[in-house]
Amino acid sequence: MTENHPSHKNNTKGWLGLWLGLTGVAIILVTAGELLTHSLTSRPLMQAELSPQEAAVFDNERISGQGPQFSELTRPVNVLVMGMSVLSSDIQSSPKKTKNLKYLPQVNSFNGLSDVMLLLRFDPEKKKIIMLSIPRDTRVYTEDHGVKKINAANIQGGLALSAKTVSQLLGGVEIDRYVRINVLGVSKLIDALGGVTVDVPKDMKYQDDSQHLYINLKAGKQHLNGDKTLQLLRYRHDGLGDIGRVQRQQMVTKSLIEQTLNPSLIGRLPEIIKVIQSHIDTNLTVEELMTLAGFGMQNNGSNNVEMFMLPGRYSQKGELDASYWIPDSDRITAMMTERFDLEPVQTSQASSPSTLQIDIQDTTLSDRTSVQDFITKLQQAGYTNVYVSNSWSESVDVTKIVAQQTDSASAEAIRNILGFGEVQVPNTPYLDSHITIVLGKDWLDQQDSGFQLSTIHQKVQQPQINTDEYLLYTDENP
Repeated sequence: MTENHPSHKNNTKGWLGLWLGLTGVAIILVTAGELLTHSLTSRPLMQAELSPQEAAVFDNERISGQGPQFSELTRPVNVLVMGMSVLSSDIQSSPKKTKNLKYLPQVNSFNGLSDVMLLLRFDPEKKKIIMLSIPRDTRVYTEDHGVKKINAANIQGGLALSAKTVSQLLGGVEIDRYVRINVLGVSKLIDALGGVTVDVPKDMKYQDDSQHLYINLKAGKQHLNGDKTLQLLRYRHDGLGDIGRVQRQQMVTKSLIEQTLNPSLIGRLPEIIKVIQSHIDTNLTVEELMTLAGFGMQNNGSNNVEMFMLPGRYSQKGELDASYWIPDSDRITAMMTERFDLEPVQTSQASSPSTLQIDIQDTTLSDRTSVQDFITKLQQAGYTNVYVSNSWSESVDVTKIVAQQTDSASAEAIRNILGFGEVQVPNTPYLDSHITIVLGKDWLDQQDSGFQLSTIHQKVQQPQINTDEYLLYTDENP
């Protein structure tokens, strides 16, 4: 089927960090005595009206203890977070003040495309916070509407269809609560939290008068206000489109968590509360927000917060009727089993070696023959799709076997073949590989101690993903 949801020339598809304000807001609520006057226990902070059938999509089971333990998280909780991009043309009664503008402005509504979508898991048993980003172009089947991009589900069926679609995509995972945040609140929320310090990866400059979009950032570590943060998150021209913005979203999120998970922002409560009431719709209660905030404060270290992106690949030109992020169902199943305890709980299996793309990155400056011998050993073990890149610049002591698509079982299988190195799962994936092997000094030690590699050379295959070709026909508007 073809796409038929509204297209946005003036959307802010790039603000893939809008949801990151949720964590900062929740932390503030830990000490927000003023909010307790609004609701102490069970009144959700909702702006939407759900039918009984729609409300039943979400699990209303209590997530915290009672009595003195009312703020203690008692079970794992999955929260669907959606960032809404809504133009004046998307609603039936456009505000009069926008009619004479030469561009289509954003309006404060929750009825548009969900250009940010992620699933947060707060797990008290593992003492972990899992953040799974779902690209807005993800190709899914939506009930009664056929195959669509996942960001259209909110327009076609609202909260209920969005939650059902995400659950189906992720193997039937339960959705406990939801949060929708309007794009107009992102800069206000960042300002209310005092800004955020990040390391801007490159100079970013873009201007589009028709969209009222102006981006001008310099590379380097700096403290950004709300407007500058939004510019960072809206920028698209880095060769990766929306996926690049997912990576920047995670970078900003990590920085924001480190800076705001403390009670020092109590003085900003009035401004934060105003943003919450104007730009956020959720079926979480104040008590539940306090519970999740308290859990976040206790588990905000780098080992307790894990960020992932939905495993998949870009569609190729001419492959489908539109440009999509195509989910990898096998790796999604493995990820949901390992990270979200999806039933039945079982140990994930390693993928077939011949299906894996393996990227070799040498930090030891070894001669080319030695690296080729290393590749040959992998090829003889069945890993035929291996190539070399120069993406890694920092020297490492221990070889890293990085499970780029959360396929840690396959990474562990490779480690067992090599007999050295360590398995890692990254926060932000390198899109052109399933496994990245970063050769370190321990590899040189293995060679010195007689580590034997085969000398039979085979042709090295190149990766199949071509982001430049993808961007030729996907929507380029930020």
